[in-house]
Amino acid sequence: MSSLDLEARTSPNILEMGYDKRMMVVSGRASRDLGAKIAAKLGVGLTDAGLKTFTDGEVYCRYAESIRGADVFIINSIVGNEPEGVNVNDALMELLVMIDAAVGASAHRVIAVTPWYGYSRQDKKSAPREPITARLVAKMLETAGIDRLVAMDLHAGQMQGFFSKTLDHMTAMPILSQYVKDQLGPTEDLVIISPDAGRVKLTSKFAQKVGAPYAVLEKERPAQQVAEIGYVIGEVAGKRAVIVDDIIDTGGTLAAAAQTVLDEGAKEVYAVATHGIFSGRAYETLAASPLSGILVTDTVPLRAGAPDMIRQLTCADILADTVRSIFTDTSVSEIFAGENQLF
Repeated sequence: MSSLDLEARTSPNILEMGYDKRMMVVSGRASRDLGAKIAAKLGVGLTDAGLKTFTDGEVYCRYAESIRGADVFIINSIVGNEPEGVNVNDALMELLVMIDAAVGASAHRVIAVTPWYGYSRQDKKSAPREPITARLVAKMLETAGIDRLVAMDLHAGQMQGFFSKTLDHMTAMPILSQYVKDQLGPTEDLVIISPDAGRVKLTSKFAQKVGAPYAVLEKERPAQQVAEIGYVIGEVAGKRAVIVDDIIDTGGTLAAAAQTVLDEGAKEVYAVATHGIFSGRAYETLAASPLSGILVTDTVPLRAGAPDMIRQLTCADILADTVRSIFTDTSVSEIFAGENQLF
């Protein structure tokens, strides 16, 4: 008889004792508002991570209560947040130290929720001697000790292969497509525009959800954050066009795309994207563009001074459902009926 069998017979409560799982939701400073919304929808309070930045710029974390044995969900997009005084690199380091602190405090599982995965556009070598920084970030997160990662509308599907841990890929396309269908219809007046050939599959699914045809923009990119729009493949004349992408950053490419679509005869042009980064002079560029409206989600907090043309929807419902499914060990893909793989 093994020592385990003997111990079980003399102390039967060892095998009979129940175990109550415990969920804890933590938010970094880059996603404070989104984290609060997710926690509220889950019916739990946000756990205080004791985050602060020392005068020399170092990030500090200390959980205010015990997290031993809990499933800890750490919500933090890898992006800057001006009101909180953090930039994209602060957010990344903050995420890493929160993960390490949770592992060191004996959490049962540590799940990083990064709605916007920073550095995701550096997902391949486009020129000699460049890093693949998206892969580097994946290595850093796994080294810190995550058990799982949740991301939303990754820039490229190949990034899933950078992880040996489970990556749950969520998408905001259902809420975005429903809004377009409800607010910009009737659908026979709409055409959905792919900003380039790489987004055709996503655009096709979006158009199918809306019930409208789609067209494709041909473009070239001579340098980072610079794009030249060529022409439109498809019929847009007399239509209300909706350009669908995963990211809006400086806005220059989008403004040029909108003008190209109008030149091809469209009545109006709108833009839809999951991640509204709006860096640099994006607000000024987009406000001066021919776009009639822009729709994004709150994966990235809006900077102050956003023009009225920008509307933000929350993805808290989707992420709360995802967290709940992971915690209860039920199917995550069923949230989207298996349609969350868009690549």
